[in-house]
Amino acid sequence: MDGTRWLDEREMRAWRGFLAASALVNRHLDQQLKDDSGLSHPQYEILVRLAAAPGGELRMTELANGLVNSKSGLTYQVTQMEKAGLVRRRSCPSDVRGVFAVLTDAGRARLEAAAPGHVTAVRRALVDVLTPEQLDALADGLGEVSRRLREQDG
Repeated sequence: MDGTRWLDEREMRAWRGFLAASALVNRHLDQQLKDDSGLSHPQYEILVRLAAAPGGELRMTELANGLVNSKSGLTYQVTQMEKAGLVRRRSCPSDVRGVFAVLTDAGRARLEAAAPGHVTAVRRALVDVLTPEQLDALADGLGEVSRRLREQDG
């Protein structure tokens, strides 16, 4: 044998469950947002992050890291959102290479309009399906996976 630790039945069940559930939840939430507000799920998450940031703005690199998105993927999304008037960009005064994404009033209004339907969809697809104990286990387990992968990636 080559020393590979193959997944046993329990581990394979968890892996397949994760793959299926994450794909289905993401597809469901993306469709709900597109239908109800004309936003993609990544665009909604950008608006959420900007709304929570001081002054409604974040450096693009910080935004990409928080969203676990590539810089080019984020640039594409922000460009689309800028064309729609939801965000604007501004240069960083202390770093000529730095660029901030800034939430506009229209972006905040779109987020406020989209949030109730999105939260309802999140509850229906995930939160209300699980017991409090299952939610805790999911949060703890996936939180640890995220922490370790971020640590590995530096």
